[in-house]
Amino acid sequence: MCLPWIAAMHREQVVEPERVLVAAGSLEGMSESSREFHKPVRRPAELFDRTFSAEDPAEVSRVAHTTAHALLARVRADPDAGTVDRLVAFTDEHGIDDLAELWSRSPSRSLPGALWRLYLVQLMIHDDPRTAALLYERGRAELASADDVVAGAPSPAGPEELVALVDTILRGLFEGDFAVALDRAAAFCRVQASGATHVADDYENTEPARASAFTTRALRLSDYASDLSACAALWRRDALT
Repeated sequence: MCLPWIAAMHREQVVEPERVLVAAGSLEGMSESSREFHKPVRRPAELFDRTFSAEDPAEVSRVAHTTAHALLARVRADPDAGTVDRLVAFTDEHGIDDLAELWSRSPSRSLPGALWRLYLVQLMIHDDPRTAALLYERGRAELASADDVVAGAPSPAGPEELVALVDTILRGLFEGDFAVALDRAAAFCRVQASGATHVADDYENTEPARASAFTTRALRLSDYASDLSACAALWRRDALT
């Protein structure tokens, strides 16, 4: 996969972050599986961990790490409010395809892997905020940890509050303490995973298919929580690549 903005990066010292992401989503060079769901199609929350095929794994990895580091370095060096707003709203306006082409095949404990997971969590909440709020409140009630406090949701947290919270956490990647944002995201995922686990138990005898879907979500969110916590620790050691 060869994306057109890469060559331009070698000629220019400054790359607009939102141009990086939009250019990377060009139809030229996209895989057939990505074309099927190209923007502005919105995928349902249960499909938020879709894997896209890769033509050249080495090139995909190089592009993923280059774009992630260029984007983060550019924005954090000059966190213009308008630019950060556009990055936070990126999937609402453009869908997830562009980011999937860039980062979906990256190792989970890497910079592009962390960015990909944060955007996926945001998409999941935006796609179905009512279910997200249900899971969060159930998880908050059941989880015996400080994760709810770390995540920072108000009490009670309705759909609008959950959307605002996940956007705030994502914003922290670009204009706040990066490791703290990752820790908050990990805590958020743990609360959601707890809620999904207990809701799955509720449906086990009456609606096994729904119970299975919530169990799958809980497992995935638990994995994301572990990965994001690990990424936060790596960032603090200057070892997140």
